[in-house]
Amino acid sequence: MDFLELAKERYSVRVYSDEPVEEEKINKILEAGRVAPTAHNNQPQRIYVIQSKDAREKVKKCTRYSFNAPIILLLCYDEDESWFGQNDRFGSIDPTIVGTHMMLEATELGLGTVWVGSFNAEITKSEFALPSNIIPVAFLPLGYPFHTSEPSAMHASRKNLLETVRYL
Repeated sequence: MDFLELAKERYSVRVYSDEPVEEEKINKILEAGRVAPTAHNNQPQRIYVIQSKDAREKVKKCTRYSFNAPIILLLCYDEDESWFGQNDRFGSIDPTIVGTHMMLEATELGLGTVWVGSFNAEITKSEFALPSNIIPVAFLPLGYPFHTSEPSAMHASRKNLLETVRYL
């Protein structure tokens, strides 16, 4: 699939089938994240693959948006390894880029994802016993879309380039 087609095809999946995700597909998705660019190439991202029933139940304590996905990736960064530029740390940006790569690879493999940024960080750190230097950024539910899953009505609604781009 051509990249622009892939980017347009990807949508937020909020209903998943209970079909298990093959290990080789999970590995390809994780590899897509591994090769993503990060600030200064510090690679501070830390990805937790949540797949056991008990671990998925913990996610439900952190956010109401788990969507009963069979796999949930917890995207974090190591605060000690994130690059500090002129004005700010890039810690939260790096796992966001990594997550985008993984979402697109998942789409290429026939899987669905949804970015979940609405969660309680303190509960997440506690439930998953994250060290103090590991900062959670988002959850990424992952799995095969349920047969009735479809893009939201707003999916194709995009502003005109003239509204979002300025040539200087």
